Amino acid sequence: MKYATWAAMAVVTLIMLMGGVMKLMGDPMATTSFGVLGLPAWFATFIGICEIAGGIGIWLRRTSMLAAIGIAIIMVGAIYYHVVHTPISEGIPAIVVLLCCGWIISRKGTGVIG
Repeated sequence: MKYATWAAMAVVTLIMLMGGVMKLMGDPMATTSFGVLGLPAWFATFIGICEIAGGIGIWLRRTSMLAAIGIAIIMVGAIYYHVVHTPISEGIPAIVVLLCCGWIISRKGTGVIG
């Protein structure tokens, strides 16, 4: 079971780091959705920082649960955006991350470090 949990953590980390870096770099593909939802531009930067912090924090025993919960909340927002504004197929990565976070949350204290 621990290898399945580590795999879920790796999936979440890779997707969060990629998405967070894209948002911090101002990539239009990653930031356009915030304008569509009527959110200010700085919110994309905030979410990018949260995604990177969550992707790292998920590996620390003390913060893995909180990081997974935070990422799950972000993914609920992403899924909402895709359901309302895009074909649902574009939301599949967010759904996968949400499911992985659910798995990680169910495995209390899953962090590897600390």
